[in-house]
Amino acid sequence: MSGAVKIKGWCPGALRPMMSGDGLIVRIRPPAGRLDQRQTAGIAALADRFGNGIIDLSNRANVQLRGIAKNRYEALIDGLRSLGLIDPDRVVESRRNILVTPFRSADDASGVIAAQLSSMLARPDAPDVSAKFGYAVDLGAKPVLQDAPGDVRLERAADGTLLLCAAGYFLGKPVSHDTAVPQMLSLARWSLEHGTRMSRILDKGTPLPDGFDIARQSVASVPEPGIYPAGVLVATAFGQLDAATLSDIAGLGALRVTPWRMLLIEGATSLPRRASLICSPADPMLRVMACIGAPGCTQGHAGTRDLARDLAKHVPVGQTLHVSGCAKGCAFPRAANFTMTATSAGFDLIRDGTADATPEHTGLSARDLPDFLKKVH
Repeated sequence: MSGAVKIKGWCPGALRPMMSGDGLIVRIRPPAGRLDQRQTAGIAALADRFGNGIIDLSNRANVQLRGIAKNRYEALIDGLRSLGLIDPDRVVESRRNILVTPFRSADDASGVIAAQLSSMLARPDAPDVSAKFGYAVDLGAKPVLQDAPGDVRLERAADGTLLLCAAGYFLGKPVSHDTAVPQMLSLARWSLEHGTRMSRILDKGTPLPDGFDIARQSVASVPEPGIYPAGVLVATAFGQLDAATLSDIAGLGALRVTPWRMLLIEGATSLPRRASLICSPADPMLRVMACIGAPGCTQGHAGTRDLARDLAKHVPVGQTLHVSGCAKGCAFPRAANFTMTATSAGFDLIRDGTADATPEHTGLSARDLPDFLKKVH
């Protein structure tokens, strides 16, 4: 890529990086959510060479490299391009927000449809949606991506019928394998005509086009680390790992990146023995979410992850805690059982809400939070 680096304050990409407190954030969108072993090892090497060696997994199943200096950015992009991980231009990159179920199989058409959708989004006449607009291809027997970001979705009804779905709407429209992608793009164009994000359009009471009359299956819970037919699902604390860990994982198999900030090691049949990986569903670190906080983020009012580690053991089984450096709540945009939001005056405690919701308590000190959390639950 030639030309000056453009630094934006929203939804970064590889071709549209964002400046943070520790340097540029470069977000990679793996094609169909998959990285082969060469690509995984290559990302680890590039993160170590051109960044600070820290890799984040996002809730859009993207991989973020952190700490990239401006004068190293172009060389990094050249390296990513050689791995087949760079789109032709920024427009195509911003459109190609496609989530694919990590539990897909060779015969459920997820990979084929995702590839068709990616190809169509690269065409000049593709819907010119915002960089936050997304698609989800969720064609397992049971959907697993319903709580993940995705305005236009494809999943199965209980009888196996392919359904075109809109985020937040409980009915879907029957489509075929041949019409699925054109129908997804048609719904995206409809969304553009009526606003931007699908959920906001439907919240206003705008009716969908005709044909959305088949019940969707109910949402499944977020999968836990463990062994699955497609491979082994592992997690990392806060969805972050270092280059050495990613390089090590590259030797275990191809990776499928998930919106739960977990990685599925394709074809693996046993849990890896790595101290940096979370392989037990009972690990309390799975109950906490936290952004990078200050000083890694210039908008963060306080550090978050050390605090979240300290609080994890106090979070009851089956509940969640979100520690956010500011009211944006980037690490977990949905409601958690408990949210601690950093402000200039301390931490606010929010129950069953997002980081910007009305707090139940304000101005709490970080050192008092462990005892305070024990009292309130």
